[in-house]
Amino acid sequence: MKKQLTETSKFLSYVLRHNPGEIGLTLSSEGWADLSELILAARKAGHDLDVELIRAVIDGSEKKRFAISEDGRLIRALQGHSTDAVDIRHQPKTPPEFLYHGTATRFLGSILAEGLLPGQRHHTHLAGDIPTAFAVGQRYGKPVVLKVEALRMHQDGFVFFQAENGVWLTEKVPASYFSPMPQA
Repeated sequence: MKKQLTETSKFLSYVLRHNPGEIGLTLSSEGWADLSELILAARKAGHDLDVELIRAVIDGSEKKRFAISEDGRLIRALQGHSTDAVDIRHQPKTPPEFLYHGTATRFLGSILAEGLLPGQRHHTHLAGDIPTAFAVGQRYGKPVVLKVEALRMHQDGFVFFQAENGVWLTEKVPASYFSPMPQA
């Protein structure tokens, strides 16, 4: 069952964040998809989904990547979109003094040279705590956590948002606003 949940989560991430057209799905500008249309389109594409499986993925995930609307008819990814069709209107929010970004040490050279960039996504993602950032970094190799001076950035005119799942978002983080944390 765990393998099925992981595979379904990856499929939902791909379709709801990056390529809904792959299965003939259309997202609203806020990233919402009709849940029944998602299930039908997924089945036509060879992915056996149902509401119970989707809810199990959402309820069982610590990362809280997805949300179902209050009426239970719509689903969306909360952040991490790369498709131009989606432009979620997050409300600007003042960040705490520090936020954190987890990455792999192999990326550190280019990050120190260029800063943190969103890549294909709409925003750069930051965590509110070190353990979360560390866990993200571990997904990509030997982890390193960058300590970001978020409040100073905000005071200098950078805009921050916080997604429904607690992930902090900003356009980019110039290298002058962060430093690698010592590894324990």
